[in-house]
Amino acid sequence: MRRLPTILLTGVLAVAAAVFPAGPAGAAGPGPGVAPGTTVALSPDRPAGNTDLLSVRGAGPFRIGASLTRLTSAGLIDWTALDCEGVVTAGVTGEWAGVIMVAFRNGRLVEVGTATAPPRSPSGASVGMSWAELEQIYGPRGALIHNDAGDATAYLVRFGNRVELFTGHPIRSGVGYFQVGLADHVERAFRQGHSC
Repeated sequence: MRRLPTILLTGVLAVAAAVFPAGPAGAAGPGPGVAPGTTVALSPDRPAGNTDLLSVRGAGPFRIGASLTRLTSAGLIDWTALDCEGVVTAGVTGEWAGVIMVAFRNGRLVEVGTATAPPRSPSGASVGMSWAELEQIYGPRGALIHNDAGDATAYLVRFGNRVELFTGHPIRSGVGYFQVGLADHVERAFRQGHSC
């Protein structure tokens, strides 16, 4: 008998998803960068919903400022590698495995990044979009920037001391990597490059 409420809840959620599709209120179509009539497939083990949202707060349990020790103890870190200037880069486990990478400075999470779509930003931006699509989404809140060497382009959106940064794709024009985090880490690393 305990399975009946679960089955009913699942049915209600399925109907709600069909009647109220995910996306911003009043959206006329699938959004910028997605051709009408196409779908973006989630991997079968990843449920739809907030798990596909990457914001300046982080993603899921991977919150900016979270402790590497705590996330490791919780079994959420798969592997780590020591990077430049003592930054620890890590892969994650769980529903975000293979979707995001994280970076820690002084034992605290300072960056979350992805080369896949979804996830998307709270404004609907994601990997695969063009610079023009980002400008349509963010307007005057964002800006196209270049690194100090002048050989790379990115789109930057500031949120206080945090940023969303969309960097280029190695083969085609547009977004190839989407990262969020502390400006003094994410933006500085893009502008200055790594020192090692």
